[in-house]
Amino acid sequence: MKQETKNFIEKIIEEDLETGKYGGRVHTRFPPEPNGYLHIGHAKSICLNFGIAQKYGGLCNLRFDDTNPEKEEEEYVRAIIEDVRWLGFDWEDRLYYASDYFERLYECAVELIKKGKAYVDDLSAEEIRKYRGTLTEPGKESPYRNRSVEENLDLFERMRKGEFDEGEKVLRAKIDMASGNINMRDPVIYRIIKKPHHRTGDKWCIYPTYDFAHPLSDSFEGITHSLCTLEFEDHRPLYDWFLDQLELYHPQQIEFARLNLSYTVLSKRKLTRLVEEGHVSGWDDPRMPTIAGMRRRGYTPEAIRDFCDRIGVAKANSIVDFELLEHCLRDDLNKRCPRVMVVLNPIKVIITNYPEDKVEYVEAINNPEDPNAGTREVPFSRELYIEADDFMEDPPKKFYRLAPGREVRLKHAYIIKCEDYEKDPETGRITTVYCTYDPESKSGSNQQKKVKATLHWVSARHAIDVEVRLYDRLFRVPNPDDKKECPDFIDCLNPDSLKILTNCKAEPSLKNARPGDRFQFLRLGYFAVDPDSSEEKLVFNRTVTLKDTWAKIRFKI
Repeated sequence: MKQETKNFIEKIIEEDLETGKYGGRVHTRFPPEPNGYLHIGHAKSICLNFGIAQKYGGLCNLRFDDTNPEKEEEEYVRAIIEDVRWLGFDWEDRLYYASDYFERLYECAVELIKKGKAYVDDLSAEEIRKYRGTLTEPGKESPYRNRSVEENLDLFERMRKGEFDEGEKVLRAKIDMASGNINMRDPVIYRIIKKPHHRTGDKWCIYPTYDFAHPLSDSFEGITHSLCTLEFEDHRPLYDWFLDQLELYHPQQIEFARLNLSYTVLSKRKLTRLVEEGHVSGWDDPRMPTIAGMRRRGYTPEAIRDFCDRIGVAKANSIVDFELLEHCLRDDLNKRCPRVMVVLNPIKVIITNYPEDKVEYVEAINNPEDPNAGTREVPFSRELYIEADDFMEDPPKKFYRLAPGREVRLKHAYIIKCEDYEKDPETGRITTVYCTYDPESKSGSNQQKKVKATLHWVSARHAIDVEVRLYDRLFRVPNPDDKKECPDFIDCLNPDSLKILTNCKAEPSLKNARPGDRFQFLRLGYFAVDPDSSEEKLVFNRTVTLKDTWAKIRFKI
């Protein structure tokens, strides 16, 4: 039996449980900013935080870090809640907002001022950056750093009352301008933002920074293990400093490597730009790495959770192959998706020796991977559609599909033989293929004849028209964040990331399909019904192709 391998976070937690730290409790949180939609990188954090809580019988909060009204919207709050629920996690009654704590955070800032650990600064943002110094040079103290406690209290209260303009004053922690950690060089903890907040309206015109609100919110909620991505490692001394100075309950911040995925950007700033500049149709565009986009494309929560479990939790950053995500998706869809027949680029086949008015129904297995999936009946008639790519008038040596004089099997049905064909005289495109069929070769009978190819098809008389959107990777290079290859990541967008086919033909069983339903189109890939569908026309998104390159890579390793 394979022994379970624990990641470094689990080892820390189990040691804390053994020593009785935090009274044997495990309490985590997922703290998104409501300034955009969640993406696959957030899914890793969601699975980690909620998964750790589940594994050790603990709790996990959902808390919105809504401390910047300039970029936050209620739409993003609703989308995040929907995404976390869709992934399969429940925070029960523990839905919180940093804005729940605005009054307490203000009081904590006042306490820091009273302790001589915070001051109101009149320097501009640009001047603060200049005074901060560099990695090799210490910073320089602000000329306003040594204001009296009384003056700072008065100015901070007046900031709250709205007496100053944006950028005119800030509140800074008073730590050490010579610290080797730039984050400790008197960081800003409150700034003036005169914009309405999506929850508190115009009540506040000063707002705490993330570095100040984060540790205090964790403390207020009794979090035990505050799991953050690696970019917050240098912020941990500041996290600890605030809690120590205020003598508050002290959670433990632990950093892990964020997810980096090939052929993808996961910077919220870059994703916002893709949306705002119209490179995609919105946050839920199926090419986007957002959870909403992946859901619309046909991903399953089970596949995403499996992916997050497989990549694990590490301390060092790395790039994960996009193929692994697709492998997890195929693995899940293969088990759950009904098989159907859809022709994307149709040409007509006429079976000349099949009765014109005859219709028979052939039995088709819905999913060979699922013994309970059952079968369906598919209509077969004299005129059919097959893929244009499945016929060649002058085929190369290793082309085994339909060609003059050649036989193929029609899936679930008969063997047919090409006798003749017609072409459009202007374009040279094949329009009609004439075949005969062998009545004794029906699938399931004791047929003796073997052929090298089996084609999918749709009865022309019974076909329904559908639109199919063929999605591919949004970027044409593995690392669009690489400045050498992509000075501007927009330059590396894949021009073929979307192709729309409007003349596709589907078997009639799909007429009752609804948005979100998923299918395997035989020989073509996995597809999902898009919300754009209507009673007049179904629209399908290609979720992923059938080819699994990751499995080949994995077995080579």
